[in-house]
Amino acid sequence: MEDISVQELKDRLSKGEHITILDVREPYEYEEFNIGAILIPLGDLKDELPKLNDFKTTELIVHCKSGNRSAAAKVFLEQNGFQQVRSLIGGMLAYQALN
Repeated sequence: MEDISVQELKDRLSKGEHITILDVREPYEYEEFNIGAILIPLGDLKDELPKLNDFKTTELIVHCKSGNRSAAAKVFLEQNGFQQVRSLIGGMLAYQALN
């Protein structure tokens, strides 16, 4: 599935749309700035995968700091049967820059 731009995500969140977002950063990064996503660090994703089973057929937006970890998470999730995974282009750096 096509990745998502920060502008599209911000627009959808500002409209109050319910979106499932997965943050694959580390806890200290999440504490510094977050948008209320489910936090599962990339290194823990394999072990924590069952927690995400409800989202296998629905849109799941994955983000990290810059987009590298979320791209890797997207590939992993797709390999494990997730059908609508989108990585946030540019990650939280781009998200915060778009104010």
